This record gives sequence, C-alpha cells and structure tokens, in this order.
Amino acid sequence: MTMTTPFSLRLSLALGLFERGDHIGAATALAELVDEVESSGPAAVPAETVLHSTTDLRLMLARAYFHSAQFGRAEATLLRIIEESPTEAYAHLLLGRTLQRAGRHADAARPLALAEILGGYEKPTAYGTPGTSDETDPAGVSAG
Repeated sequence: MTMTTPFSLRLSLALGLFERGDHIGAATALAELVDEVESSGPAAVPAETVLHSTTDLRLMLARAYFHSAQFGRAEATLLRIIEESPTEAYAHLLLGRTLQRAGRHADAARPLALAEILGGYEKPTAYGTPGTSDETDPAGVSAG
C-alpha cells in the first residue's frame, strides 16, 4: 500500500492482518508504519491513529515479529522500546518470551524478572521447568 493511503486505514489493515493470524503480513505493514512515523516524526501522523503512542505501534510490530518467529527482529525492536521506555513492563515480558522461544533461556531470566517487578506479570514457566504445561501466560503471549 502506498503512503497516499491514509495512515489510519493502513494501521487498520495491519491490525486486521494480525488478528487474522497473518503475522508476517502484519509485521511488514507495521514495519512500514513505524518507518513512516520515525522518518516524518510523530507530529506528521494524527495522534489518535498511532494507538496511544509510537511505543504501542512498535510493541505491535514486536508482537507480529514474535508470532511469526522473527526473533532477531523482535529482540531488536524490543530493545529499542526498552531503551526509550525502561519501565515498559510488557516490553520486558515479550523480550523474555522472545529469548525463550529462540532457545536463549539464560538471557531471558533478566527481562522476565523485570517484567514481574515492573508490571506484575508472573514469570512464564512453560520453558525449562519440569511438570508445567504449555499454556498461555497472563500477558497473552502464547508459549509455543
């Protein structure tokens, strides 16, 4: 879709792709929106169309990367969010889950602990803990 299409319409399309499970398509669409906001500045885009902030838009992008198993991209996006908003508990949680799914369980411990402290999220136990089931964690990020 071209930049002549209104931002809010492209955002709705990206969110629709995500909701339908097309996480690769959603990631592509959301990445374009994030690039547009970052290159033109948030003032160029109507505030009500960027969810609540550009952080929310980037979190959606990170979620799309996570669900499409693009763990390197998810990690890079989440590290940027955390750098700009170090108290964003959900970003820490999603970073920990991303690292777990990438098989980096030791690296996941710190962001998961921070998520628990900052936002009340419980550390997911689906990975590396005997006797647990593969369930969805309280933040809505599936374990598998």
